[in-house]
Amino acid sequence: MKFLDQCKIYIRSGDGGAGSVSFRREKFIEYGGPDGGDGGRGGDVWVEAVEGLNTLIDYRYQQHFKAETGVHGMGRQRHGAAGADAVMRVPVGTEVLDEDRETLICDLDRPGMRVRLCRGGNGGHGNVHFKGPVNQAPYFAMPGQKGEEKWIWLRLKLIADAGLVGLPNAGKSTFLAAVSAAKPKIADYPFTTLTPNLGVVDLSEQERFVLADIPGLIEGASEGAGLGVRFLGHIERCATLIHLVDATQDDVTEAYNTVRGELVAYGCGLEDKAEILALNKVDALDEETRAEKLAELTKAAGRAPMVISGVSGEGVRALLRQTFRDIKTQREAERTDFSTPPAWSPPD
Repeated sequence: MKFLDQCKIYIRSGDGGAGSVSFRREKFIEYGGPDGGDGGRGGDVWVEAVEGLNTLIDYRYQQHFKAETGVHGMGRQRHGAAGADAVMRVPVGTEVLDEDRETLICDLDRPGMRVRLCRGGNGGHGNVHFKGPVNQAPYFAMPGQKGEEKWIWLRLKLIADAGLVGLPNAGKSTFLAAVSAAKPKIADYPFTTLTPNLGVVDLSEQERFVLADIPGLIEGASEGAGLGVRFLGHIERCATLIHLVDATQDDVTEAYNTVRGELVAYGCGLEDKAEILALNKVDALDEETRAEKLAELTKAAGRAPMVISGVSGEGVRALLRQTFRDIKTQREAERTDFSTPPAWSPPD
């Protein structure tokens, strides 16, 4: 299945049905009077977050969604049926943006969350509503109200607890494959990962979290260079980041500063997220070179990184447990902030 995380679609709610102009005509009833029914209400356009989806590929082949028009009213005061709603089912974590791609309409971050995007038009009144002592036989009825229409953007931000960041060929896909059941493409050349990958890390029955791997970042990614900037949104919801630095490259300091600079330039809170720094691929170095690279990265980051190898498994278990602890701490802090109501104060 192809991965698609952004798409533009057109939505339109249904028009309301027109009211009916009708008069009661039955044998032996001389003054039947008006009996036109009301039109039915137009259908709404809804968007709903469902589990089991991780791409917007369905909306590549259908970009127009229209709800049904309400049925017109009929004689004998028969009201028209309401039009059927149009429901768009999207993955959890999808944002709905206005046509300008900046105004956020809703953020579907919970399974089952359902939001109405366009309201259907009301049905028109039949002529039975307009009878009175002055006008006892009205020959007019109201038309149905027009529905709403707009262009919107859907943008998917995957729901993950932790995210992997680093330069291309830093060993992120190898690490993801080693710690989860995910099977990302792995090769000995950069930019192997072209789309985000998700994997579930299962440390124990009580220690599980979702890990996201995005394409590698390069210098200038925040301005559109490479592939990473497009997919950085998928780690905005992460509680912590795992920053992998390739120990086999010449300058680990430059590698660390490049990625950190792009995270800061991108913004959206990524620069403030908890980060676990790890020196990867240490199995390919001798002891002397390993100590030298470790000292360089410690000086650049201002803290000692963890030493790991996704191939041999060295230090991986300790890194995962530290990641789980950071995720748990962050999620508890988020729940506390959400559940604590603001202090009441009298109005000015």
